[in-house]
Amino acid sequence: MAMRRELLTWQEVDSLIDHLIPQFRTEFEAMVMISRGGVVPGGILAEALGVQDLLIAAVDFPYEAERERAKLMAWPKFIQFPEDEQVVGRRVLVVDDVWGSGRTITAVKSRVASAGANAFSCVVHFNPYRSLFSQAQPDYYSAITDAHIVYPWEVRRGTDRVLLDEPQRP
Repeated sequence: MAMRRELLTWQEVDSLIDHLIPQFRTEFEAMVMISRGGVVPGGILAEALGVQDLLIAAVDFPYEAERERAKLMAWPKFIQFPEDEQVVGRRVLVVDDVWGSGRTITAVKSRVASAGANAFSCVVHFNPYRSLFSQAQPDYYSAITDAHIVYPWEVRRGTDRVLLDEPQRP
């Protein structure tokens, strides 16, 4: 059975971010945005919340191709991550676009917390139907979904989509 897809507009993203902002009852001293999906919503939230210290985390979950189950059991590979000194003793908001399986944001939040931060997770969409964590969910989220969300920053853009030559005139 094919998963339902939902393509969002920038206006819908704005509405979802507007729904998130009143949920925050604390000020955050830093933000860790998960690359790549968390960069855009994280930037919008940082501007709205006045968070100055913006950090990036990039995570990969390698797996053995011959064992499908292995990808769910794999340990995360942190490709890029803030130094512990950047988060220790601080209230840190960890931002991603969506909580699907929950592996990525859970791994990042856990590592930030293990560095000595008071870490909170935040996503635009929470998909509890795909989550691998029955007892965990994001601290903050805008909407619950069962769909595969396509955000406006994920729409294919590239040099092949740009008209490079003058159009032929009739």
